[in-house]
Amino acid sequence: MQATLYNQGGESVGTIELSDYIFGATPNVPLMHQYVVMQAANKRLGTQSTRGRGEVKGSTRKLYRQKGTGRARQGSIRAPHHAGGGIAHGPHPRSYRVSMPRKMRRSAVRSALSAKYAVAAIRFVDQITFPQPRTKDAVIFLQAHACVGKTLIIVENKSVANQIVQRSANNLPQVRTLLAHYLNVRDLLHYDNIIIPQAALPVIEGILGPRADAAAAASEEE
Repeated sequence: MQATLYNQGGESVGTIELSDYIFGATPNVPLMHQYVVMQAANKRLGTQSTRGRGEVKGSTRKLYRQKGTGRARQGSIRAPHHAGGGIAHGPHPRSYRVSMPRKMRRSAVRSALSAKYAVAAIRFVDQITFPQPRTKDAVIFLQAHACVGKTLIIVENKSVANQIVQRSANNLPQVRTLLAHYLNVRDLLHYDNIIIPQAALPVIEGILGPRADAAAAASEEE
């Protein structure tokens, strides 16, 4: 599979070879949905907490005698139906974490990349370099590539050049930079445009390629 390669100014400079295994897969929508649900669940802190009737402040005295008053029997002012009383069956700290096998996670990311590539939402560039952190340079770069709307820029590592790119895009509310190691379905589906420099492709193939899956399968068998 071949794709057009652009330079930083938005001009075509040739083609590059892409892996059909990563960018030509048939999108698995249920699997991508499961991945997004997992991400949303794992993002929850689970720190919400309420106090029961035994935890709120208040007297333990019985309000009045059990019989003979003509009123409903009451045992404590800290009961849930009293103002300021405890909460019945309220939330308590817990973990919402959901696990998903590594093979399924990788397959879901490949599905998202393939779906984005099928609708021409991924643009490959030879390199992204700015002389200094400046928002104007990032705007000029995005305009050259006709990136209107939410844009995700993939970088291969945390080099000084990539940090300059990240700092240049930080002030743009609809633009985000992401390390290739952290590719995920939620970000891939959320952004309208995805820009991948040529240097990030080996990193992506090393994580999502067939060799990575074969190595993972071998380690599981051991």
